[in-house]
Amino acid sequence: MERILSLSIILFCLSCKSPVEKIEPARSGLEVSKGTVERISNFPSELVPARNIDVWLPPGYSKTKNHKVLYMHDGQMLYDATTTWNNQEWGVDEIMGQLIEEKAIAETIVVGIWNSGENRHAEYFPQKPYEKLSAEIRARYERENEKKKDLFSNSVFSDAYLQFLVTELKPYIDQKYGTDPAKEATFIAGSSMGALISWYAVTEYPDVFAGAAALSTHWPGSFATEDNPIPAEFLAYLDQYLPAPGEHKFYFDYGTETLDAVYEPYQLQVDSLMRSKGYTAEDWQTLRFEGADHSERSWKARLEVPLKFLLKK
Repeated sequence: MERILSLSIILFCLSCKSPVEKIEPARSGLEVSKGTVERISNFPSELVPARNIDVWLPPGYSKTKNHKVLYMHDGQMLYDATTTWNNQEWGVDEIMGQLIEEKAIAETIVVGIWNSGENRHAEYFPQKPYEKLSAEIRARYERENEKKKDLFSNSVFSDAYLQFLVTELKPYIDQKYGTDPAKEATFIAGSSMGALISWYAVTEYPDVFAGAAALSTHWPGSFATEDNPIPAEFLAYLDQYLPAPGEHKFYFDYGTETLDAVYEPYQLQVDSLMRSKGYTAEDWQTLRFEGADHSERSWKARLEVPLKFLLKK
């Protein structure tokens, strides 16, 4: 049974001159099987909408230790299926805890960053590739959202989201918890749109993040199946900004069912680019999971693979 710890904290926004006081509720209702979770409710930001942050601390956590840190998107889906919209979860607590107990990975803190609901697509879509799209294409996607409410709630602002992670959230985590703040100990992960923003984070901030796990990467960017220019813009961006191999790790994967079934042709193009840039099995991995669909259940089933790749001792 998890312990949800009560916190009284002072948050400093680096872009603010005065601290923002934040009092934690006594309990969030989450339950985990290994480790503990501390919730920072409505973490304030001057860059993006406030959201909850659920920080998982490994068994035996001590602030005197320098832990690696894994930042994960869609934080409300990571730990407790009884609180999620689809009754599924990643099982981060049990899988991380087990791997740490087996000494398969380093002791690591997981920072679960909640998505902000209707802004999720706008926060997770890599902004620089998006801005390369024609004004007509961008307007078309935003018009589609007005009808369907399944794409952009407003224009893409993922650069601001990453700035929030790097200049507001990470400094707080490094001050509050026992972390190793160095690039070599800092990683980022997500699935689908969260996978896009994960590799984008490493390319935009190569001095902050040492690696990314991108599960079921949503390379189409939207749900268009024909005449979709987005994947080509992602590829062109990676061709220009992908860090040189040797100091960063990239993990990609995909399944073969439901939405994952459309990803393979795009992923094969990315794989070709990775090889052309000199990436090898030491710093890059792409895996295909036969029969896996686009769901937390599938990501949970294979989560130990990217965790071992990024966080091995």
